[in-house]
Amino acid sequence: MAQGEAAKAEDSKSEHATCGATKFGGVNPIFRVTSVDASVKYYLDALGFKLNWRVDGFANVARDRVSLFLCEGDQGHFGTWVWIGVGNVEELLKDLEAKGAKIRNPPQNYDWAYEMQVEDLDGNVLRIGSDTRKDKPAGKWRDMNGRVWQRNAEGRWETVEE
Repeated sequence: MAQGEAAKAEDSKSEHATCGATKFGGVNPIFRVTSVDASVKYYLDALGFKLNWRVDGFANVARDRVSLFLCEGDQGHFGTWVWIGVGNVEELLKDLEAKGAKIRNPPQNYDWAYEMQVEDLDGNVLRIGSDTRKDKPAGKWRDMNGRVWQRNAEGRWETVEE
């Protein structure tokens, strides 16, 4: 076996050993959608994803290290949520607004992140956030039913009128 081939074989063995039965790979949420055609168009045009592949009623879209399955009429439920970390949510907001994305809740400051909610055509929600902002007050939260919540003086969440 040539030296290069031996190195490739050893790399392959090493990679296989580190991807054993106990090591997880990535995760690909499955969003149920009404129309794969319309959803793929929205994810590409408004959200900046690219199409990896597509078969009848099913597609995979990705942006950087985030990969989502879009499934027409099966698998999962409308209104699924997923959290995505980014470097700067405010910069992303500008880009998404310019492309016509539906911003469900603008960036708000929380204990866990400075986060916004973006909705797709079928009510699936992408919670997209970056590091918490020390210069911003605590934000309002929009739940799955569209109700708005805010922490009260005691620090507990309560519904508020918009």
